[in-house]
Amino acid sequence: MSGDSIRVVLADDHTLVRAGIRRIIEGLPGCVVVAEASDGHAAVEAIKRDDVDVLVLDLKMDGLDGIGVLRAVKAMRPALKVLVLTMHAGREYVARAIEEGADGYLLKDSAVQDLAAAVHAVMAGRTYFSPAIQSQMAEILRSPTKAAQGIQVLTDREREVLVLLARGHSTKEIASALDIGTRTVETHRANLMRKLGVKSVALLTQVAIREGIVDNPSPQ
Repeated sequence: MSGDSIRVVLADDHTLVRAGIRRIIEGLPGCVVVAEASDGHAAVEAIKRDDVDVLVLDLKMDGLDGIGVLRAVKAMRPALKVLVLTMHAGREYVARAIEEGADGYLLKDSAVQDLAAAVHAVMAGRTYFSPAIQSQMAEILRSPTKAAQGIQVLTDREREVLVLLARGHSTKEIASALDIGTRTVETHRANLMRKLGVKSVALLTQVAIREGIVDNPSPQ
């Protein structure tokens, strides 16, 4: 296995679903499934145990549910990319997942079409949402007052990073455009989330759109 492989953990309580997702992922160049989990606690243990790049996570599982897993693994490993893959398209599910830092949200009925693009998008530092989910994104931001106040205290460089993030540029692309290091970009991104009171790039994008910093969301 190459050191450049994208290492994936699958967490879903249905064996047949995991098998299907595994076939899709292992059919992608450079991707390998390093572990499977049938419940939330096993998913967290897999993240603790293995060197993982992406967690593909169902929301409905026994024991610790997907939101609990998302919260736990993001606290433990903030750089881990988490793709929610579920049958639930309700606004409350989407909102909670994004607020806890999900990097993407896909519906199971579009997994074959969307999963490859989603994995590569999040590994490039972008977000990915199924077309059926994107229509809900503008309504999900729940702290408009805090976000608007936060905009006022951004530095010029933070604004530059916010614009590029909102336009869909990856961490490496932003670093190149601004002639700074990738770790510096990640620091600015963390500061933006703190100042604007959000937990994901998706919500940073919505703040930028709503506050007029960028005109339109980038295509996912």
